[in-house]
Amino acid sequence: MGREAIRVEPVRDRAGMRRLIGVTRAIFADDPHWVQPLTFERLDHLDQAKNPFLRAIEIRYWLAWRGDQPVGRISAQINRRHLERHGDATGHFGFLDAFDDPEIFAALTASAEAWLREGGMRRIAGPFSLSINDESGLLVDGFDTPPSMMMGHARSYYAPRLEELGYSKVKDLIAYDVDATVPWPATTQRMIVRFGASAGVRIRPLDMRRYREEISTICRIFNDAWTDNWGFIPFGEDEAAYLAKSIRPLVTAESFAVGEIDGQPAGMIVTLPNLNETIAGLDGRLLPLGWLRLLWRLKVRGVRSGRMPLMGIARRLHGTPKGAALALGMIDRIRAHYCALGYRHGELSWVLEDNRAVQAVIAATAAVPYKRYRIYAKALA
Repeated sequence: MGREAIRVEPVRDRAGMRRLIGVTRAIFADDPHWVQPLTFERLDHLDQAKNPFLRAIEIRYWLAWRGDQPVGRISAQINRRHLERHGDATGHFGFLDAFDDPEIFAALTASAEAWLREGGMRRIAGPFSLSINDESGLLVDGFDTPPSMMMGHARSYYAPRLEELGYSKVKDLIAYDVDATVPWPATTQRMIVRFGASAGVRIRPLDMRRYREEISTICRIFNDAWTDNWGFIPFGEDEAAYLAKSIRPLVTAESFAVGEIDGQPAGMIVTLPNLNETIAGLDGRLLPLGWLRLLWRLKVRGVRSGRMPLMGIARRLHGTPKGAALALGMIDRIRAHYCALGYRHGELSWVLEDNRAVQAVIAATAAVPYKRYRIYAKALA
């Protein structure tokens, strides 16, 4: 007798969401680089009542089953803010994980495509889990290292399975690795010193006494800096407040760099400790003893890598030597802070493959590309 047929069922309740989050345990069971997310954190993050980033998104989730075993998952999203800004009748998919079986991938993507088609979408793109301001892209290069926090991971067969189903590349997103133990090139150091001595230039940490106000300023700089970027969706005030609250336990004043010119904020950087270091091997659970291991890693062993998820320079400075120098000055300040804490690596992610201006700045830091994430799309006939 042959294997049982694949069936795809919608996720309807919290128990289903737990299974959706947990199915990756089996899919990545033999992958030493996989980091299972904490179940309670994912459930909270995916709660549309709590997360304002999701309130403008209509979302469906599905699990693929063979018999009584879940063997894959997918989501589909209709993002009103994306459609209002880009007007491209494009729906999105995300949370695509499955065992290496073309039948599973075909069944999952067919469910997402049918639902988006019924919603009036003419194109499907992704993965976005669940938007471009969250985990984006499918890992296609860099499988030999663990993912940094808030970045995706995949098996090497995912991309071929998608491409067999008619999905094609739209854009690649690059993650860069910075070795904090390697000195910067001399030319870069001279540029930073020269620019830092210029009148009216100031690079400072966040003022934690005005934390919410400062995060709003950072979001305004981000919205201005990124407005012309591919796929951009701006942060709203409620999203800025949610971001401020969610990262507050992880950051200090020196986790941020704010660049000012003549007293006006003109650039910003946000960095976070790489919490994937601390939850690796916990299997997504803090009970019964996972919380002790987490506490020891945070307080005793310490974290040795971080991620820079947000960097922006005011549009008026784009493509100018002053803008490049301001970016380098902020990165240098952040780098010095984390080196003093004993960090050895940082990830700058993600950067569009065709964003030459940002790539030039990153090249000046001696960072190297080490992971590549791909956005795919397909017409919905």
